[in-house]
Amino acid sequence: MATLTIKNIPEPLVKRLKQQAAAHRRSLNLEVISYLEQMTHSVPIDAEALLARARAVRKTPKGMRLTDRLLHELKTAGRP
Repeated sequence: MATLTIKNIPEPLVKRLKQQAAAHRRSLNLEVISYLEQMTHSVPIDAEALLARARAVRKTPKGMRLTDRLLHELKTAGRP
């Protein structure tokens, strides 16, 4: 196994890492390794798919005109 040295870690970050390690009942070293493993196994974001989903959600139904008045009515619907 390799050894990795990380320098100049801000003290508040070290404190949070130690708290998380204690909460997970593991050493600080194992906690950092766990985070590194999680981050390197992350799924990359497909920007085009995300944009397509946002556009689909944002579409206004046909025949409906979105006005300031309608937005106000929708936001205040059901409020006293």
